[in-house]
Amino acid sequence: MKMRFVLLGLLLSMIGGAALFAASPAEQQLAEAVKAPGLSVVHLWAPWCSNCQAELKSGGWIKTIKANPQVKFYFVSVWNGGEDGRAMLTKFEIAGQPNVTIVADPGPRGAGRIKRFLDLPLSWIPTTWIFKGGDLRYALNYGEVRFDVLQQFLADSNSEWSH
Repeated sequence: MKMRFVLLGLLLSMIGGAALFAASPAEQQLAEAVKAPGLSVVHLWAPWCSNCQAELKSGGWIKTIKANPQVKFYFVSVWNGGEDGRAMLTKFEIAGQPNVTIVADPGPRGAGRIKRFLDLPLSWIPTTWIFKGGDLRYALNYGEVRFDVLQQFLADSNSEWSH
């Protein structure tokens, strides 16, 4: 009988622990969106981040977005108190693009801030991930994107891989 209570307690604590790390609405939305058959770029950023600002000021994002109308771009503001940063994205002409979706993670979650998004580690912003049909093709996890490299990764992600 005592063993049943111990097992029941363990089960309840595991269920309770899972609830603590439940995906945010933004994460749930993107988990479904990146399963689309085409390419999806998930860019995690924050308006206060100087590296993120530098990317925007370079004009690379808007050029890449316009050059790839078939690609879905998701700008996810993280570590920003639930604010989506739309004003800054509007300033750089990103917000009005038809292939751009802007969302905000309500974070922080856990101890201080979210450490995972889409079940991938998140330790730095900006972070940029390229998905095709739900599969992660490329992860740029530490810092500013070089847009010529991003363009090459998009082209490579669309090619047929034979191995």
